[in-house]
Amino acid sequence: MNASIFTEVLLPLALAFIMFGMGLSLTKQDFTRLWQTPRPVLIGLFAQIVLLPLLALVIAIMFSLDAPLAIGLLVLSACPGGTMSNLISQLSRANLALSVSLTAISTLVCIFSTPFIIHYAINSFSDSPSSDFSLLATSIGLFVITLIPVQIGIVVRHYCTAWAVRFEQYFRRFSLFFMIAMIIAVVIQERELLVNSFEQMFFAYLALNVLSTLLGLLLAKIASLSFRDGITLAIEVGIQNATLALLITISFLQSPEYAVSAGIYGLTMYIGPLLLFVWSKRYRAIETDEKPFEQAPLR
Repeated sequence: MNASIFTEVLLPLALAFIMFGMGLSLTKQDFTRLWQTPRPVLIGLFAQIVLLPLLALVIAIMFSLDAPLAIGLLVLSACPGGTMSNLISQLSRANLALSVSLTAISTLVCIFSTPFIIHYAINSFSDSPSSDFSLLATSIGLFVITLIPVQIGIVVRHYCTAWAVRFEQYFRRFSLFFMIAMIIAVVIQERELLVNSFEQMFFAYLALNVLSTLLGLLLAKIASLSFRDGITLAIEVGIQNATLALLITISFLQSPEYAVSAGIYGLTMYIGPLLLFVWSKRYRAIETDEKPFEQAPLR
């Protein structure tokens, strides 16, 4: 996937299309919820922006991941949650409003935080750090590809609510199909790296997924949040926007070998939330959604 019309034009346009679809599901209240209920939002943001990349760094070191895999994993951890986290929160009967707000606000914050994490990852793991990487250019690129389409979607949602509600689901489906198609393309091109490092990759990504999901639960318990908020934080921290990570590694960094981590994690990141869903349903935890987390059944 060298520089081409696909990587330079079509892929960014596809992601902008997906982010526009995300904007159709948002309202301005999703951004102002930070001031209305600051504690769960701030805890979720701290987990996503700070703790998740640190966890990815520890796992990359512990599993001695090869440089492309380690860099790709850190890039992925620097990306915000996507629309799939909102869908899973809805299916799990978690706090959908909190999930949507975390997705919206983390998308805004990642414009500033993600380039620094990428820069650190490349300098720490690459044998020949690229001098072409630009913090400013990456931030501007993320702003154009993510925030502007999201804002346009919000405006459309405000003035054409019925149309936005009706068609938002189609954008979400396109996002899923596009991510799967990108994963297949990355796997085909980087199959040699995948075959040589599959076992190493699988357990590292599984560890990140399960531990990040548990991290959300743990933080909610420490902060005495409701059980529904705990489930929400676990989902938001455990599921990242793999499509955005694919765009960054392929189009911005011109390094498809970094995209392997995002591609494989895009398939495995549902394991933790799935186990979480089964667990919460088994103990009928949703019935305790107004109680502090420590009063919910944990056995």
